[in-house]
Amino acid sequence: MRRGVSLLELVVTITLLGLLLVFAIPPARALRDRLAVDDNARALANAHARARLVAVAERRVVVLTLTPDSLVLRAVESATDTVERWRGVLPGTGVRLTGLPRQVVYAPSGATLGFANGTYTISRGAARKQVVVSRYGRVRII
Repeated sequence: MRRGVSLLELVVTITLLGLLLVFAIPPARALRDRLAVDDNARALANAHARARLVAVAERRVVVLTLTPDSLVLRAVESATDTVERWRGVLPGTGVRLTGLPRQVVYAPSGATLGFANGTYTISRGAARKQVVVSRYGRVRII
């Protein structure tokens, strides 16, 4: 009875595995790009939803400050004083964001104050999404 494998069988197996990897890497990279863009889009949408809910729950004006590095939610105590209610970061590396930095002010009714319509474009590689915020504070991910 023969044990082990010959050198030819080993070379053929390694070559086939190499070919499989060559064809599997681009779809895996595209999937990673799509997931990073989805995570960032959800983080932006969730920050807006959180700001709207805090404004309604606390019955006060809330300011959401969005920068490429952080997401900060502050409740307005008086004309000159604000209190930080929440701080978050945008996940994912290598993601390109347009539409930031920005401040969105939410009224106690949950609607936005001032010019609040906005579109954020998030992209990485071939993956791309848009987060659209209406003047009523509603958020859509396209």
